[in-house]
Amino acid sequence: MEEKINLLNFVEQGGCSAKLSASELKKTLAGLPKMKHKNLLVDIDTHDDAGVYKINDDYALVQTTDFFPPVCSDPYDFGQIAASNALSDVYAMGGNVLTALNIVLFPSNLSLAILKEILRGGQDKVKEAGGVILGGHTITDDIPKYGLAVTGWVHPNKIITNAGAKTGDVLILTKPIGTGVIISAKKNNLVNDNNYLAAVDNMKKLNKRAAEIMMNYSINSATDITGFGLLGHTLKMALGSNVSIVLDSDKVPVLDGVMELIDLGVIPGAGFRNMEYAESDCYFSDTLDYNSKMMIADAQTSGGLLISVPASEANSLISELKEAGEGYSEVGKVINKTDKFVYVE
Repeated sequence: MEEKINLLNFVEQGGCSAKLSASELKKTLAGLPKMKHKNLLVDIDTHDDAGVYKINDDYALVQTTDFFPPVCSDPYDFGQIAASNALSDVYAMGGNVLTALNIVLFPSNLSLAILKEILRGGQDKVKEAGGVILGGHTITDDIPKYGLAVTGWVHPNKIITNAGAKTGDVLILTKPIGTGVIISAKKNNLVNDNNYLAAVDNMKKLNKRAAEIMMNYSINSATDITGFGLLGHTLKMALGSNVSIVLDSDKVPVLDGVMELIDLGVIPGAGFRNMEYAESDCYFSDTLDYNSKMMIADAQTSGGLLISVPASEANSLISELKEAGEGYSEVGKVINKTDKFVYVE
């Protein structure tokens, strides 16, 4: 590539931190008429990761889209991360990737060699996922943005949603959190290279293998952790399933350096928006310190899967994830619905 550029110089909020406020979005969507169709198996009612449309008794389409401003400095890395993030929605539903379309917004005064590297990163990740890029659409914009519209497939009887968690389930998280904090710190030259590169690698990693392993078990519910943070996505699972969830903050895996950065005051605005959305439905233990509270609200980009599995199968799932070199942390449990949806200890 002829031109060297730091994509983070273009953005105030990168990656999934750029999402609209969950609270405001909820109010806006509440006024829209609901789409109904006999073949629509999963829609926006549960705020799930993707929509699912039944084709026949053996085949249903999983469809999703995701795009955002740069989340790292390097164009090729950005393309990989944006693609991994979009593909993850299919994996969270128990599906397999089929095709993808590029979504591109790009400044007219930047070298197209930079765009080529972004697209190359996305193409490589779609290929790794076993999918095919069919084309896409581009428009000019002052801030570069990239992502995918993804189509996958799943058997209609094997769909996993965020609305099926059951009392007694154990919650397993497959990636550490803290990418929002790391990205913000990188923009302000507050994070060391090793911790930054570890976060980039974390975001580039597909959830494909973890999802394949997940499907060997009686999974009741799953979601991927992205812009609404671990707290927000856990709340959505609890709301959709009409249960309460207990999160153990001490067991939540965190990227190296994140807690020290939060202690310095590196808390992106998206974390505060996520806390505003979730706080009224959550109970926070008196022993929970402020830094840990904001850590679980940190907006993630291309985060891991949060899996709700029967307690009787949890150890086997963890063992298989470990053997495959995937992340695994038992971060909580599902209990009967009480006055709050999420309890954070």
